[in-house]
Amino acid sequence: MRHFRQLLCMAFVAMVVIGCKSAPLKVSVLGDSYSTFQGCIPEGNAVYYPRGEGNDVTKAEECWWHLVIERLGGQLEKNESWSGSTICYTGYYGKDASTWSFVARTPRLGDPNLILICGGTNDSWANSPIGDYKWADWSHDELFAFRPAMAKMLTDLKARYPKARIFFILNSELKEEINNSVHKICAYYNVPCVDLKDIDKQLGHPSVAGMKTFADQVVDVICK
Repeated sequence: MRHFRQLLCMAFVAMVVIGCKSAPLKVSVLGDSYSTFQGCIPEGNAVYYPRGEGNDVTKAEECWWHLVIERLGGQLEKNESWSGSTICYTGYYGKDASTWSFVARTPRLGDPNLILICGGTNDSWANSPIGDYKWADWSHDELFAFRPAMAKMLTDLKARYPKARIFFILNSELKEEINNSVHKICAYYNVPCVDLKDIDKQLGHPSVAGMKTFADQVVDVICK
């Protein structure tokens, strides 16, 4: 049954995401530590995996994004992930994180036709300002808050990659104001949101088992 479902999903992706069966499915990831792996992200980006002691993920093939791409029959275009990064410009301890924020990294995704964003975790954990909903004309200072920064991120992605389908992946166990904000902003931009549930974690990050569940939930939403 799962094999049949996977074949249907690959056909769906070929027809709906790509629009042409002969074109390759090129997947880009915009993420934080959950999506990093040494050697799979740009040099200079902060990396989390492989962690070594405390987390059992040791191979890129065990990562959620690799599993998703494999199941969809696609290829990795670019993994633009940075451990500890926030969507907005406010990082941990109030540090200016503008240069490695999700907003700053939106132009670095190559030429994808499917974009998977996994973010918001560090905005929640770092207690970044939530801000007000604003859909255009953001000032530099406004982007230090989560809501305007996420809106700008999605606006920029839609403008820069108009043919790509975009999915946002929301971690479990985050602040309710982050969850609610993500759902409202995703709805505004018509971006499907994957709400992760029951992900096994070690040191707050997905384990091998957690990565598999993570990938299952992402694929299920893409293939709806």
